[in-house]
Amino acid sequence: MLEEAGHGAWTYCVDLAPEDGKRKTRRRGGFATRAEAAREMRAVLDGELRGVYENRRTTVASYLREWLATRKPHLAPNTYAGYAACVERDLIPAFGHLRLLDLRPEHIDAWVTAQLEANRGRVTVYRAVSTLRNALNAAVRSWRLRYNPAKHSVPPKPRAAERTCWTPDEAAAFLRHNAEQYADRLTDLFEVMLGTGMRRGEVLALHWSDVHLMDRKLYVRWTLAAIDNGKTHLREPKTEASRAWISLSPRVMAALHRQAAIQMAVHPDGRLEGLVFGRPGGTPLRPQWVLDQLRKRTTELNLPKIGLHDLRHTAASIMIAENIPIAVVSKTLRHATIATTINLYGHLLKDSADQAVNALARALDQAQAGRLRAVPPGDDDLPLAA
Repeated sequence: MLEEAGHGAWTYCVDLAPEDGKRKTRRRGGFATRAEAAREMRAVLDGELRGVYENRRTTVASYLREWLATRKPHLAPNTYAGYAACVERDLIPAFGHLRLLDLRPEHIDAWVTAQLEANRGRVTVYRAVSTLRNALNAAVRSWRLRYNPAKHSVPPKPRAAERTCWTPDEAAAFLRHNAEQYADRLTDLFEVMLGTGMRRGEVLALHWSDVHLMDRKLYVRWTLAAIDNGKTHLREPKTEASRAWISLSPRVMAALHRQAAIQMAVHPDGRLEGLVFGRPGGTPLRPQWVLDQLRKRTTELNLPKIGLHDLRHTAASIMIAENIPIAVVSKTLRHATIATTINLYGHLLKDSADQAVNALARALDQAQAGRLRAVPPGDDDLPLAA
């Protein structure tokens, strides 16, 4: 039913399928012309028939902000911040003015092309369009769209740059330089990171209650997430595999004992509590400050420039270079599957591959030599059986 609501505005009213036995009526007004109201009413009736309820008044901007609000309770703070940055910085300026139903693949493809031609980072473009695809998938699942216009518009995922890892000599030189020139909490923090392969956030969130010095083990229970290198949040690790026990080497044990002695000396009760590597007031260290210190001390030795996460990669590469089985490396790094470890560090296994094929050849040679010794002389001249 169409009716004129006054002041040149039109309203439509339709009865929809009842829910729970109750009649459901949808009434929408404010349309400038009768044709516009009729077109919207037909779209509603068509959606009722198909099970898809498309609202022509919803813009891409309003939908994306609504989607962000619904996802926020289910996302880690830094993940949400990344989505929000893509939405507000890229997607809304590019597509926010369009109605959600009018967004087409050609709009998205044209934006991708323009961004790449302007030398925008491929990773940035990939993340933005991937975020749009995720958001529109939710619209399809909730029957607000019939199809996802971004489904085939996401550019190929850029290959991750190969990580720079220190050699054992470079890592040892860095740790020695820290001990001789600084002898501070970061000296011990870097020792723990290189000696365990722990992630940056896991080390910065490590509590004394999870360190068991008598058992030479620690338990990863928390991780520290930084939002835009500013506000920090303690949260549980993302995966079950990350929440696990880590064995401690004598070097790591010595670093933790040094920190324990320092903190027990200043604590009125001589007890260990709070963060292992924190500020004097007990608050977490800022990840950006730790990274700045790493770069400063690396430059002092003219070592290859690396990031905090590269300390974990260095630990992995040293273990692999020492011929530690890849399954043990995977368990030590607490990867969810061994396939993750192989995908990250498979390029470091070339020497292991040489050892494997050489061992296979030796086994075949030995088996063949044993068989030849077992065959009596002259047996090779026996006639074949009919």
